[in-house]
Amino acid sequence: MHFLFYARLISFTAGTLVYLFLLALILGHRRPRLFERLFFFLLLSLFLIYAGCLLELNAQIQYASLPEVTRLFYQAMIALGILLLPPLVANTHAEYQRQVQNVTVSVWVKALSISLYLAPLGILAQAATSYERHPESGIAAILDSLMRDAGFVFMASALIAAPLQLNIAKSAKNSTERGVFRWLFCGTCLAAAILILQLLMPAASIGAERAVTVAAILGVVPGAVLIYYTLRHNFLDFGAQRNLVYALSATFLALLYLALVRRIGVWLEPVLPPEATASILLFVLIFLFEPLERVIGPALHRAHQERFGRMQKLAVELQERARHGELEPLVAHAEQRIRDEFGLAALRISIPREPQRKPLEAPGGLGHAVQVPLVQDGEEIGLLEAASTGSYLTGETTAALEFLAEQLPAMVDLCRLIEEKLRLERELAERERLALLGHMAASVSHNLRNPLSSMKTVLQVQLENPNLPLDVRRDCALVVTEIDRMNAKLTQLLHFAKPSVNGQRVGATALAKQTVILFRHDAERRNVRLEFDQPSEEISVVASEDALSEVLSNLIVNAIEAQPNGGRVRVGLARHADRLEILVEDDGPGISQDLRSKIFQPFFTTKATGTGLGLSIVARRVAEMGGTIACENPLKNGKGTRFRLTLPLAGGEAR
Repeated sequence: MHFLFYARLISFTAGTLVYLFLLALILGHRRPRLFERLFFFLLLSLFLIYAGCLLELNAQIQYASLPEVTRLFYQAMIALGILLLPPLVANTHAEYQRQVQNVTVSVWVKALSISLYLAPLGILAQAATSYERHPESGIAAILDSLMRDAGFVFMASALIAAPLQLNIAKSAKNSTERGVFRWLFCGTCLAAAILILQLLMPAASIGAERAVTVAAILGVVPGAVLIYYTLRHNFLDFGAQRNLVYALSATFLALLYLALVRRIGVWLEPVLPPEATASILLFVLIFLFEPLERVIGPALHRAHQERFGRMQKLAVELQERARHGELEPLVAHAEQRIRDEFGLAALRISIPREPQRKPLEAPGGLGHAVQVPLVQDGEEIGLLEAASTGSYLTGETTAALEFLAEQLPAMVDLCRLIEEKLRLERELAERERLALLGHMAASVSHNLRNPLSSMKTVLQVQLENPNLPLDVRRDCALVVTEIDRMNAKLTQLLHFAKPSVNGQRVGATALAKQTVILFRHDAERRNVRLEFDQPSEEISVVASEDALSEVLSNLIVNAIEAQPNGGRVRVGLARHADRLEILVEDDGPGISQDLRSKIFQPFFTTKATGTGLGLSIVARRVAEMGGTIACENPLKNGKGTRFRLTLPLAGGEAR
């Protein structure tokens, strides 16, 4: 069994190092999610088991008679790992599905995960029973009982993990995720089969020592698979911390070499003093530096080229996105791609920079944040903020972010130029369409208004006849009303097609007051209270008096008609720096979210008899005056609508 002993020694050493390496990676990652915390404790339980078994074998080599304290120490490590293993296996897989895959966890998995927290209590209760039967053996009795149950615990953990791993592999969205859990599933099934043979069919078993050796080797497989996919495919973003990976690898290699030096020193002690052996082996490292540099140098160069190539590819991708000419989608896409590329916890790009905004922080305050200004022609146009999930953003990542920060201003400039080009093209197309509409409106007006006027004149003459029958008089009056309504629609169509004439100084306060007085009677007739918050002084703007009157009239009429059962309409004016702000509010039912983006479109209406041109005329007139208009709702208790207009003040008005 000499070979099996050393096979176990190598397996337990490998398992201890593998799970310690993964523990260090997660500690450096530090993402504040429940999955990472459960994963850490699952790896810790496996580390305790392997480290305890490794300590046991080394103690057997070192001591002829095993000290009681040493035995209690490694048994306590193994027992603690055994107690933690079953519930952590189930809950870690369940949280992976819920938090990483965003998959709803089934009820039976939730129930199993929660119930397995009771498993350690059952195991401890059984161990306590053994202690009551043999109290003279002390704490060793409990630990021995836990050690005897280890096989059943491992088998239960494997049987729990296998279906969960298979389910995760089936619902995986990428090849890396599928590959990880397929390998884990195969290793878990093989380990479970060996444990079942050993525990349930002793006659056909492969022998206790062989079973332990095989189980120890298979137990290293999950950790090795995770390390491979972490370093090669950046599984769970752990591999994004390249500097941490390199530092851990160098540290582990140094520790292994020191352990090898010590082991060889013990073997050669009959020939050479251990200090002499250690000195020789450490001195040999000097001659290994050049061969190691030849091996590691090209690998690091390839890694650097690969990283730089990915950055260039990302820059080209963002450049192509900038050609679409939309700044906000470009910024959102850049934030997502940069965050995913570097495995960051959060990333924010502010264009322009907002000094009053709170600086970006790592989730949970566990990571590190940096700020990289976006500079163009010596002027800062924005800010790139990044936060890591680990303890520190490495120099490699910071340099990459600075490289992208140098590229982003040019992309933003390109995006704005294309956006302006598209806006001008749309404006030109709109002008051409409106010109065509103007010709059509003029033609329609010429061809319809004269016949309508003749019809109205004839009907009015008939209405002056005192002998006209009552029913005919009523019908003639109805036709005259409809003719007036048709004339109003033709007038509105002409207003929409005809641009306003701007450039004169208009007293906005007096004009608004006059417009409110004009519609107050109509509002009272509809049981609507029309209010005007008149400023203490006249406020003038550069606009067309007819256009501004048309804007206010349309907004007030819409606000009145939005409240058929009565209500309140408020018109207010206020000066803000170099702008005039006009508010028109009502207490109506408001405008739904899906309709809010359409209300300024021509010919869109929710009224049975509307033309859909009122708010279109308002938006066009406001734009012609160099102003802006926005719709805000709801205002209170899910009701109410406010239209907010801003117009530039006339020269000498700004304060």
